[in-house]
Amino acid sequence: MLRTLPALALVLFTNSSLAELAPSWLLRLPETAPTVFIAETSAAAFHRFDRTDDGVAKTRQDYMSIGLAGVRKEHEGDQRTPVGVYFITEQLDTTRLHEKYGPMAFPLDYPNAWDRRLGRTGYGIWVHGVDANGGVRPQRDTDGCIALPNRVLYELEPAFLPNITPVLIATEMQWSDPAVVNERRSALEAAVASWGESLQRGNMYRWLELYDDSFEHLGMDKAAWSAFSVATLGRRDITGVEISDLMLLGDPGEDGLYLSRFRLEVSEQGGHKVISMRRMHWRRSESGAFRIVAEDSG
Repeated sequence: MLRTLPALALVLFTNSSLAELAPSWLLRLPETAPTVFIAETSAAAFHRFDRTDDGVAKTRQDYMSIGLAGVRKEHEGDQRTPVGVYFITEQLDTTRLHEKYGPMAFPLDYPNAWDRRLGRTGYGIWVHGVDANGGVRPQRDTDGCIALPNRVLYELEPAFLPNITPVLIATEMQWSDPAVVNERRSALEAAVASWGESLQRGNMYRWLELYDDSFEHLGMDKAAWSAFSVATLGRRDITGVEISDLMLLGDPGEDGLYLSRFRLEVSEQGGHKVISMRRMHWRRSESGAFRIVAEDSG
């Protein structure tokens, strides 16, 4: 039987000028990922949002520096900060690195599956500190990373969880009516549920229909990848599919693009189970239909 977590309603910001508006990209945060950061590059602001019993609430805002050449990274060495949805991958010991990285650093998973799909290159995009003797860095002063004051980095360190904590990088914060956010969440939840139900029932036609015609994976186009999936996944004797820890986020870099991340448990005949973490980038068409345009694991 397919199971998903209950929906997460979004809280109203009644204590600010943004009363009755919700952050547009935060559709759903699971209990296992209670914190999300949004780096607003135009305002040099690093926002923290936390999951609460009522939904999600902004809990702090701090100054940050970004790339010397601004945003929307496209290739290695362009000194731009990427825009999109990324995850903390690990915590680095910076004691043997240049002083400009400060006391610690947290790499992001740039380029993600969508970046790779678009041919974007580069590496080494971190959230890190600053030289203890260098003072406050200018708004644009890194090679593409996000630099936070060391005091702030120490305070936020417990919330930077490897392979759990997302960092959304946007040019400008975007707010929406909670009803609009809730509709997007419900529609994307339904698409993810349909993906899981089709897999469980062995309905490969419906399962593959959820993938966009432009989808590419492991060097295969949609047609080749579909044939491969039918020949491999389609022959497995699946008895159950469980989706849990579902996270749903809008992509600040492209309107109509969304990310789902979840824990997938597939049970097969004989009691064998396969557990993995899946990340899927979905594009929503003008008709409201969601289709998968890129995916990855982890």
